[in-house]
Amino acid sequence: MSERQRLRQLGFSIGRFPTGTQNAITDVAGVRVGHTTLISGEGKLEIGKGPVRTGVTAIVPPAPIFTDRVVAGAFVLNGAGEVSGLTQVVEWGLLETPVLLTSTMSVGKVSDATVKWMTRQFPGIGTDYDVIIPLVGECDDSWLNDSVGRHVRSEHVYRAIEQASGGPVAEGAVGAGTGLVTCDFKAGIGTSSRRVPAEVGHYTLGVLVQSNFGVMRSLVVNGAPVGEILAPEFSSAEKRVHNAGSIICVVATDAPLLSSQITRLCKRAALGIGRVGSFAAHGSGEIIVGFSTANKVPRETHGMTTRLEVLLDPACDGLYEAVVECTEEAITNALCMAEDMRGQSDHFAPALPLDRLATILDRHRKAHAG
Repeated sequence: MSERQRLRQLGFSIGRFPTGTQNAITDVAGVRVGHTTLISGEGKLEIGKGPVRTGVTAIVPPAPIFTDRVVAGAFVLNGAGEVSGLTQVVEWGLLETPVLLTSTMSVGKVSDATVKWMTRQFPGIGTDYDVIIPLVGECDDSWLNDSVGRHVRSEHVYRAIEQASGGPVAEGAVGAGTGLVTCDFKAGIGTSSRRVPAEVGHYTLGVLVQSNFGVMRSLVVNGAPVGEILAPEFSSAEKRVHNAGSIICVVATDAPLLSSQITRLCKRAALGIGRVGSFAAHGSGEIIVGFSTANKVPRETHGMTTRLEVLLDPACDGLYEAVVECTEEAITNALCMAEDMRGQSDHFAPALPLDRLATILDRHRKAHAG
């Protein structure tokens, strides 16, 4: 197979719930995604001068996010990573900026650029209203990218936010996933969604991952030990040693949830990460951020009160199951869609061989049929 394909295009699916139209986080109405991808240079260039294999990804909740905030929560499985601004989200249970993803060494630059973008959109920030702390997550792309060069600029952040759109989401080596590796295969950005039946209609839940964790032997796809089977075929390939990677997972839903319920949802997303083969290595950060679009919390109201619709806890089990499915499939999609890449210090990350993957999954499915 020369053309990269998502897992379902290969004829395989994860879990029991149906997907949304795009099988993407953008199936949650109002949620938009934008990427800026930076690729330049090759070979063993001087540190700080390339090669560049990095970028920015923006997940934008329904506008206007600053004045009409959404309920949010988070969970840190292992904290060898960073999502700047997360402390306030956990404290207030609210999200008031887009979620930006980028390279570890560029978090400060992306945060600064987001502040500049937000203050242009909402001139009262810092005077009529409180200051803001943007939510910026990271993964270490230094295996393939000259991370010391910090090549992300303000205009790259602006572009990712302003070009964010609904509909299909580009996956693999794009945006913040450009230089990332998962289980020793090229990976990056992946996404998936589910439609969860409810007493009245259904709720939609979507996940987007910035995936950069793990070692080949640990890779599992839909229950099949893909990594163990493929490892002998890649035994001579150079693999990263000092970089344990990380994963940032963003969960969105239109189900009306409290912050505490979203945090519980984020905890279940960690189960999906584990299903693919993560054991949350010492140097790997597994951080999940979630938000619900169902309720808007205005910055200002008459009488300083507002009303929220809330789903009762016993009705949340379907969402918990769906977020595990979504996370597992989003990571798998990141692997399926990413192509071979050579980068910093001439390091090489091979693409997951889709022909071999399909064969392994087909055999596994037949072995467990019935």
